[in-house]
Amino acid sequence: MTTATTRRGDRGVSPVFVGILTVTAVTGWATWTGWAARPGVAVFVFVTAAWIVSLCLHEYAHARTALHGGDITVGAKGYLTLNPLKYTHALLSIVLPVIFVIMGGIGLPGGAVFIERGRIRGRWRHSLISAAGPLTNALFAAVCTAPFWLHALDGVPDDFRYALAFLALLQVTAAVLNFLPVPGLDGYGVLEPWLSYKVKRQVEPFAPFGLLFAFALLWVPSINIAFFHMIDAILSGLGVSVQDTSSGWSLYRFWA
Repeated sequence: MTTATTRRGDRGVSPVFVGILTVTAVTGWATWTGWAARPGVAVFVFVTAAWIVSLCLHEYAHARTALHGGDITVGAKGYLTLNPLKYTHALLSIVLPVIFVIMGGIGLPGGAVFIERGRIRGRWRHSLISAAGPLTNALFAAVCTAPFWLHALDGVPDDFRYALAFLALLQVTAAVLNFLPVPGLDGYGVLEPWLSYKVKRQVEPFAPFGLLFAFALLWVPSINIAFFHMIDAILSGLGVSVQDTSSGWSLYRFWA
């Protein structure tokens, strides 16, 4: 396995990411203590900032796995600094995912880091690079739901509990959607190394539209209902009730 030598500045944590973490911590504290005059605003900023943190970690996981897989260029591109401003498409990477959350309470990360796949050797490494992002969302979901499945909610304020539940919903939807075998999403990236050259050439033109296609499908009522029933079942298994997530969604949409 190849490990690249990167400069300190290529792998140090970006002040931009530290700033986003700070916003998350401050608004999380405001939500916990009830300090904010309008709790919905605090929940909105807390969940949005935490969602952006998870987007950064998602892309970092792709880049870090690619670095150890053989792509020694990710450091120079700034992908190891957790700075979202270094991503290939800032609009797709940050703005669109936040809009998806505001519009429909759906966590759907966009494409961000460009991996030089020609430097990667071995199909398993290619698959692992693609899987690393949604696996990070799954880990983030486990952390958010830990107070629920550990039965450690005594003393946790309701607003903070609901915010955590809604944030967990975003992480679970992000993990599930990204693992779909749709061109342009990570699930297809896991399968692609194992497909024939002919199939890959046929699918390639559709890759740029995979993200929007997946989101559009969720506007179909029957698909939307089935999808969220599955998400609710996963969260229920982690101790998070539909009431928790719906209350978090209501708080998040403070303007409604």
